Amino acid sequence: MTILVTDQGFGPDRWDRGYTPLGECANDAVALDVPSDADPDTIPLSADIIRVDFPSFADGRGFTIARMLRLRGYRGRLRAHGHVISDQYAMARRAGFDEVEISQALAARQPEDQWQFRADWQDHDYQARLRGASNY
Repeated sequence: MTILVTDQGFGPDRWDRGYTPLGECANDAVALDVPSDADPDTIPLSADIIRVDFPSFADGRGFTIARMLRLRGYRGRLRAHGHVISDQYAMARRAGFDEVEISQALAARQPEDQWQFRADWQDHDYQARLRGASNY
């Protein structure tokens, strides 16, 4: 069982329709599973939800994929999946992710308050402050 992290805190994962691996999908796939080494330009934008894998917390390619999908106009749900830690939550949100999917084991090691501490990701955006904007 997985836990979803959003700006509101921990919640259950209610998505029960499964995911289609990127290499096996047609343009009409409802939910895509995208590996961290995928070329963002090859990912169809028609899916309702795109789940991007993070094989390691030190692998930031998923952040680039999320940002590129948003810049290409993707407006569906974007989910980070795998080894994302609470310290990376603000970065995940700024990159374009709507939510982070974590295991129960990670939730036990990094409880909800550690993730909530970073839920003010818009208020502490260094680049936005440099630009003079209050929101990203």
